Amino acid sequence: MFFHRDQLSFGIVLPAQTRTLADVQFDVQLGIAGHADRLGFDALWVRDVPLNSESYPDPIGHADPWVFLGALATATSNIRLATGAIVLPLRHPLHIAKASLSVAALSKGRFVLGLGSGDRPSEYEMFGRDVESRKALFQTHWERLAAALRPDQAVINEDGQVRGDFAIRPSLQGTSIPMVAVGSSAQSLEWIARNAAGWMTYYRSLSVQKDRLTLWRNAQTKVTTEFRGFGQSMVLELLDKPDATYEEINLGGRTGRRGLIDTLSAMREAGIQHVAFNLISEGRPATEVMDEIAADIMPALR
Repeated sequence: MFFHRDQLSFGIVLPAQTRTLADVQFDVQLGIAGHADRLGFDALWVRDVPLNSESYPDPIGHADPWVFLGALATATSNIRLATGAIVLPLRHPLHIAKASLSVAALSKGRFVLGLGSGDRPSEYEMFGRDVESRKALFQTHWERLAAALRPDQAVINEDGQVRGDFAIRPSLQGTSIPMVAVGSSAQSLEWIARNAAGWMTYYRSLSVQKDRLTLWRNAQTKVTTEFRGFGQSMVLELLDKPDATYEEINLGGRTGRRGLIDTLSAMREAGIQHVAFNLISEGRPATEVMDEIAADIMPALR
């Protein structure tokens, strides 16, 4: 995993391309993924966006996450592959289990399964689901999925009974596939701390995020003695001006490298253990920005 106590690890959100009305540029994104792997980034994050709409803030036509992850598994060697996040109530848990085990096998155990509830009523309607049922659906689907991904790979039917006459293959690679909650998933923090290996949330100003961290620690204290990681996504516009001060933008920041080092250092001190960069640096190729992060920022924080 990429969650470690008192440490900060770094991920890249894919696709790393201009936020315009366009489909994923597969060759470009696989090149970026390989570059991130060689530079020593810790994770690549892939989103699950079943449908596009003019009302959505992100116009990119995202690829099917499982197809994309299969390509990423063969294009990389060391970096973790994570979903941020599979919309659990809109997909059957046994299908997710099959896909997860396949990606884990293809990537030789590098897969991290991030799961969310989704929050778009119109999308639920298109899939014949009631958005008001997402809390209960998330919990029951999580239970069946977790059972299929544990060492005995139990197959549970709709009634909650283990069906020994069925099996899911391929076999589990290693001891487990980490399951991470992304966003609130319509659950309490106590539920997330009890069931998930970690919690990935959205960017907030650090003063606000510190309050979330306090709530997260309190929730863990109530339900578990095991370590549970905390991470966040972050829109980043890294300027080609090292001394540019940090300025907050929607869901992230615009800054030079020194401002980013100071900001990330404060995040680490607050207890954030992973940051997934959503690169939007205008006029700078994603690979150039990643080079600067790897050469000047990651060493300063490790």
